[in-house]
Amino acid sequence: MRAARYHEYGNPDVMTIEETTEPHATASSVRIKVLAVSVNPIDYLLRSGVLQEVLPIGLPAIPGRDAVGVIDEVGEGVSNARVGDLVFGLGGVSDTTAEFAVLTAWSGVPSNWSVEQAAAAGLASATAAGVLNALGDLSGKTFLIEGASGAVGSAAAAFALAAGARVIGTARPENHEYLEKLGVATTTYGPGLADRVKALAPEGTDAALHSAPSASLPDLVDIVGDTSRVTTVIDAEGAARLGLRKVDAVNDSSLLDHAANLGRLGLYSPRVDHVLPLASIREAHELSAGGAGKIVVTLI
Repeated sequence: MRAARYHEYGNPDVMTIEETTEPHATASSVRIKVLAVSVNPIDYLLRSGVLQEVLPIGLPAIPGRDAVGVIDEVGEGVSNARVGDLVFGLGGVSDTTAEFAVLTAWSGVPSNWSVEQAAAAGLASATAAGVLNALGDLSGKTFLIEGASGAVGSAAAAFALAAGARVIGTARPENHEYLEKLGVATTTYGPGLADRVKALAPEGTDAALHSAPSASLPDLVDIVGDTSRVTTVIDAEGAARLGLRKVDAVNDSSLLDHAANLGRLGLYSPRVDHVLPLASIREAHELSAGGAGKIVVTLI
């Protein structure tokens, strides 16, 4: 099968498109004929080698954490999927940017999503759903998201709004219109955040998510006033230092089902900023690492 692979850690130039052995479905998994994948921060962090001490992977490695495609193999013990189903979901730590991928968590693609949106939904929605599970019931609460226009931030905003929360989100000014159409009250990043949030929510802020690579985690704790009500998906060191939770995605199909159900109701539409072919995998990683938004890579 064709796959993107790298044989050594480094910049995007270490990746090539080459032939490699197909994977096959094992117990409690499905194999898909991949239509598209998304690029997530974990992909380029792993490829660069900066995580090799804490999250080593075997080389050569195929990048990619999530994918969308058509099931062509069903593993032993799987009763909720059939060959021919169109699904999105999660593979291993790094293994989906290929013609075939094995998923251990998946859900059916809503008919009102494009293939590209489904490709963008896997890791982002599992992470966002994990955040809301960690924070508990947000109905009637005010929820602040640092980085609300990103893939995880916008998913968390949609999920929180569907749960009855009021959402305030930080973003660059050019992303405010997008967020306001979702129903998010917007403000900007940077110094003075507490004052800007207080102006939007004088009654106080009940919970917060840190989903942008900013230094605002202590500010979010000050704004909320309770470390148990603040989470981050970015800053493990800051979470440990401040005594709050860092949420990582887990391969749990129920989290993806939640995202898909909201999608069918028109309450969650995964954001896609750029779509590139597999041959442009290097450019896709460069764009993603440079902050160009959600990048989807197609294999069709």
